[in-house]
Amino acid sequence: MKLTFTSFFLIIYLSVFAQLPGDSNYIDIATITDSSLINKNCLIFIDSTGSYAPENIPDNAWKTLDDYNIKKFIPTYWITRKVYLKFTLSNSSDSTETVYFIAGHYIRRNSLFKVAAPNNTVLLKDESKIDGYQPISIKPGEKQTFIASFYFTKRLRNYFIPQLVKSNYLRKHKIFHYYKIDTALTAGLLLSGVLLMMIFFTAANFIVNKRKAFLYSCCYSICMFGLVFLTAFLERKTGAFTSLFLEYFDFMLLAAGTIFYIAFTRKFLDTKIHYPLLNKIFVYEEKVLLLLVAGFTFIVFFTDNFILQEILENGMKIIALVIGIVYIIIALAQRNKLMNYLAIGNAILIFFSIISFLIIVFPLKSGGIFSTSMFYYEVGIVSELICFLLGLTYKNRIELIEKTKEQESLKLEAEKQQFETRLAVLKGQQDERNRISADMHDDLGAGVTAIRLYSELAKRKIDKGSIPEIDKISFSANELLNNMNAIIWTMTSSNDTLDNMVAYIRGYALEYFENTGIKCNTHVDEDLPNIITVTGDLRRNIFLVVKEALNNILKHSKATEVDITLNGMPDGLILYIQDNGVGIDFENLRRFGNGLKNMRKRMEEMNISFTIENNNGTLITLHYTQTL
Repeated sequence: MKLTFTSFFLIIYLSVFAQLPGDSNYIDIATITDSSLINKNCLIFIDSTGSYAPENIPDNAWKTLDDYNIKKFIPTYWITRKVYLKFTLSNSSDSTETVYFIAGHYIRRNSLFKVAAPNNTVLLKDESKIDGYQPISIKPGEKQTFIASFYFTKRLRNYFIPQLVKSNYLRKHKIFHYYKIDTALTAGLLLSGVLLMMIFFTAANFIVNKRKAFLYSCCYSICMFGLVFLTAFLERKTGAFTSLFLEYFDFMLLAAGTIFYIAFTRKFLDTKIHYPLLNKIFVYEEKVLLLLVAGFTFIVFFTDNFILQEILENGMKIIALVIGIVYIIIALAQRNKLMNYLAIGNAILIFFSIISFLIIVFPLKSGGIFSTSMFYYEVGIVSELICFLLGLTYKNRIELIEKTKEQESLKLEAEKQQFETRLAVLKGQQDERNRISADMHDDLGAGVTAIRLYSELAKRKIDKGSIPEIDKISFSANELLNNMNAIIWTMTSSNDTLDNMVAYIRGYALEYFENTGIKCNTHVDEDLPNIITVTGDLRRNIFLVVKEALNNILKHSKATEVDITLNGMPDGLILYIQDNGVGIDFENLRRFGNGLKNMRKRMEEMNISFTIENNNGTLITLHYTQTL
């Protein structure tokens, strides 16, 4: 089976890359149909001293690739050396032909020179920074020699596959190399999606709870997402950014993620208070990581010491591994359930990291996703973050329970004090209200009643006609007496019941429309909610709104009938005042009229929903929600 697949892919490979005759000393680009490997038709020079330029390389210094006996990967010492590649192109067609030169997938600082004359070269414009492909145009019948100089990307196991790609085949060539289905790429993108969901989850929790542990966990997830996604996405891509990522940014994302992981653990466990020794270890680890980041940055950008770069990168992983093992030992000794969540996640990551590290040191010959070192590290990261989220959930639940207990205890104590204070205040208020209402009834009520009686007697003693002023006195005294009775009703504590309020409003409405030509109907549910106390303020405001509504109906509605309905609702009471009049014209209301504004304001102060609408006349709805 394995031999069959190998033969199949070999046939595809040979069909894609049109091979040129091996004995030619130049390459006729007119004969290239799609792409062509040029490793058999080029010379190579490795500048070990860095003292050569393209125009002064001796002829005897050039060698063929066969002289280096490269089986698969380039020699390690090539990584920090400038490499020169020399090849000659010709064009036997009758039109200008364009091909794209690419030295390999992981190339940095690429330059292409045209040999104009012996010891004279011309640097061509670099157009390979984005995707690694450098265009070359050859006129009809022209033969031209080129020298490419470049550095390999600083990474182990780099390939050297120089080739030419025809311009009309370039897009297919990129698709074939970049986007072909690969299990490692699929797994990387899938795990990246899981990490992205974790980013959203931790970010949302931080926004809601404002806790730094979620912020650090989110930052750690972002770093790991960037590492996993870009590693999978850029694995077969070329260009300057790919090289920079493989040389530098992958290490920086790993280091930054480790620092955020430590910060998360310190905040999550509050190690400064609960685990001083572990906190001290974490602080030293953060300092060592920052020093490694600074040293690594200096080596990458200011030196060509690839060996030291690899030592620092692997050293960071080993240090993180040792610290992780120490953390697990401390967690097992503490036997803390909260710490165990992180210990389990850390152990899983360490386990898969060891597998990943062993595959890097001892590469597996068999292909597939399970021979890829990055796959195991990605699985370890995702598993660790899942344990983090489980730990955060557990901690939130514990803290929520403790916080709820504390709040309930404080709330009960505060409510007890408030209740005792309110009882004393209410008792004083009730006593004062009863005294004032009794004084008003005994003193003011008797006086207003006397004024009304005297005015009526005066009208009877007048022989001829009536005096308007006396009529006004009688009307005002009667109106004042009614208003005063309403005030006394609202102030008397013995009236603080729902039944009393319903009876008073019904009696007032029936008396108000008596002898007006408007028929008043009242409907009250027999099964009303069990509301024991209706405060004086609530009764007063509802009564005044009902009074204003009845007054508007009498003055403006031209109605012949009005219905007042009080129904019980699952959440309280609802009062309807419906007339069969002409309705209300909202567009022509008086600009400075305060009646409706006052009605709405009174209900808002009492937390009662107030609506007024046209519905076969005017319909006013008061919806009172009972609060428990």
